[in-house]
Amino acid sequence: MMVSTRGRYALRVMIDLAEHCRDGYTPMKVIAERQNISLKYLEQILPPLTKSGMIEGLQRKGGGYRLTAEPSSCRVGDILRITEGDLAPVACLGCGAKACERAEICKTLPMWLEFYKMTNAYFDGITLAELMNQ
Repeated sequence: MMVSTRGRYALRVMIDLAEHCRDGYTPMKVIAERQNISLKYLEQILPPLTKSGMIEGLQRKGGGYRLTAEPSSCRVGDILRITEGDLAPVACLGCGAKACERAEICKTLPMWLEFYKMTNAYFDGITLAELMNQ
């Protein structure tokens, strides 16, 4: 499993919003400047996070984006699953993957399943609050 630029940038955006959560809504332009991410790229990252309910957007003067929960309850695993789609190390374990005809005889499937569980558990055990305090 390799985290894409989209996933890495989403984490940066979410940490930025967490660090400024007491400031109310943060304009996209301000996030872009602070994180050195293009507005065009932010326009791809923010909608899935908004749709998931992790952040909310306000489209008017004084608007922008903010977290909907405390940084201590925002898990890295959730952010990555929203932006990456899945953390599966192999295609046969991915969301919506069709059942593999070799699953019953596959010698490596138990290894991949364990790795998948470990990956999810690891990222679900880290919150934005912890990353803010690094």
